[in-house]
This record gives sequence, C-alpha cells and structure tokens, in this order.
Amino acid sequence: MNDAPTIGYAAMLEQFHPTEALDLAEYAELRGFSGVMAADHFQPWVPAQGQSAFVWNVLAAIGERTKGDFGPGVTTPTFRWHPAMVAQASATMAAMYPNRHWLGLGSGEALNEHIIGTYWPEAPERINRMFEAVDIIRKLFTASIAGRDVRHDGQFYKMESTRLWTMPDVAPDILIATAGPVTAKRAGRAADGLITVGAPLEKVAGLIDKFNSGARESDRDPDSLLKVLQLHISWAPSHEEALANAMVEWPNGGMKFPKADIRSPFEIAQIAKMVRPEDFDGRVLISADLDEHRKHIQSYLDLGFNRIYLHNVGRNQREWIDAFSTKVLPELIR
Repeated sequence: MNDAPTIGYAAMLEQFHPTEALDLAEYAELRGFSGVMAADHFQPWVPAQGQSAFVWNVLAAIGERTKGDFGPGVTTPTFRWHPAMVAQASATMAAMYPNRHWLGLGSGEALNEHIIGTYWPEAPERINRMFEAVDIIRKLFTASIAGRDVRHDGQFYKMESTRLWTMPDVAPDILIATAGPVTAKRAGRAADGLITVGAPLEKVAGLIDKFNSGARESDRDPDSLLKVLQLHISWAPSHEEALANAMVEWPNGGMKFPKADIRSPFEIAQIAKMVRPEDFDGRVLISADLDEHRKHIQSYLDLGFNRIYLHNVGRNQREWIDAFSTKVLPELIR
C-alpha cells in the first residue's frame, strides 16, 4: 500500500510581504500542503521580487498559524551569524513548537552574506566553514540537552564554554543543502538530512547516492535520514502566462551557472536580460498542464525524497494552490 507523500509549501519571502506570505502558508495548509519552507535572505534575487523579510520572525509566526513542519530552507550559519546564534534560534523554535521545526543549513551566497563587509572566500572554504558550524551546533544541541556546557576552538570559529538554556526535549533535525556530490557525501556523514533543489533527475539521483554513501560511512541507515527537495515550478492557466511568470518573477531560475559570488540584486537583474525560455529546461518546469506537473513531482518522489516543498514562481499563489490541491496532490504516491 502506498503512503501519501509529504508535499509542503515554499513561502517565498523574496516575493511576498511577510503578512501575505503567512496568509498564503496558512491557506496552503488548509488546502492540503503539509509544511512550510522559507529561505533566510537579506536581499531578493532581483529587485522585481521586491521583498526580503527576516526569516526567524516569519517562522515563529508560521508556527502559530499552521500545524505542520517548518524550517529555514536554508540559513547560513557562517557569516552574518555565528553558529551559536543559529543554534539558539533553532533550539528556541523547536522548544516552542515541539516535533515541528527543522534546521536547514547552507554555505551561503554573497548576495546575503557580503553585507557584513568581510572577505568572501572561495567555495571550498565556505563549505568547510559550514561543516565546522554544523559541528558547533551539534555540540550545543547535544550538550545542552544533557545539561552541560561545551566549548569550541576550531579553524574558523571559537566559542567559550556555554550551553543553550532553552532547549526542546529532542534537538531539531539538521539538514544540509547541497548541489554538489562531494558536499552531499560529507552531509551524509554529518547531518540528519539533505536539502537540494530541482535539477535533472540523473544529477539529483547522484546526489542522493553520495549522501547515502556518506551516511553508511557514519554507520547510519540512509533510509532513516531525510531527503528534502525544493522544487521551483511555474503553473498558470496558459503556457504563455506561466512562461511570463518565470521570466519576470524568477529569472534566476534560468541561470545555469553558480550565483554565489554575485553581490547585488541589480547585478542579477542585468544578467537576467540574457535568460531565454529554454534556459529553464531541467530547472523550472513551465507548463499549464497539471498532469505534466504531477508527473514531474512524482519523478522526484520515485527517487526517494521524503519531503518536497513546491514553489510556484508566479504571483498567482491562491489560484495555483487551489489547482494543485484538487488535481495534483491527491494523485501523488510514495
């Protein structure tokens, strides 16, 4: 017998004022979506998106307004934040909303992190910083639940002896975001789960294989760990409207190159002028056909994802939620 899959709602704080994002998240849950993911951005990708609210405030309100799981997809615990502060924010959220909150972590983009004015390192250092941050957060969670202090003296971070005084009974799951195989394998050794974004199936399958391999190296069952996907799509009643939504609202989805070193939404907007409809292929499904969207989502479920959070890139959120809740979500299986 097939289980109903877990399909959540990606609340795009880059596109919607936080009060509107909250209303949409609540509405999505009422219509059958299971949980909420929201990213920690200081700036939107392009100016036309228009917003960038503080994710932890919004997540607390999501906790009050909904009943499902929720977490930052993702926050960066290495530049704007010391890892201890991310640990405290996450622990408090989990204490307030037991068994609902998860912590998604990534290595960051200059778009959000350069604002503090420090050197922006190359990708290998950013990734190493992230894994050291995971170590600190894990230490704090473990020691604090046990009622003892812990300290850290590492390559990138120091933390004097301390503990988190407000903790849940069970620490939040730590999920690591990656689009690369090396980081995916390291995530399998260090994290409770993997977060990635929609990409060609063979690439995503390779990431899961690497993650599973890392999990086995740490003497854990890969099937016991979370595999989480954020899937960008563009649906509207006509293909022309769906395409226009992608081109105007989410042109960054058609940029087939790393964007982690770009510092300004205005720079990305200039680059976006070169994006063509075919650039979204394999990255953002643009279609008015609900059955095509169902098959697209199902193909990722078949790879083994436990949770998928959907982001429809247009402003037509309620229309999309209504259409998917009646014609797509009920047909999905795991």
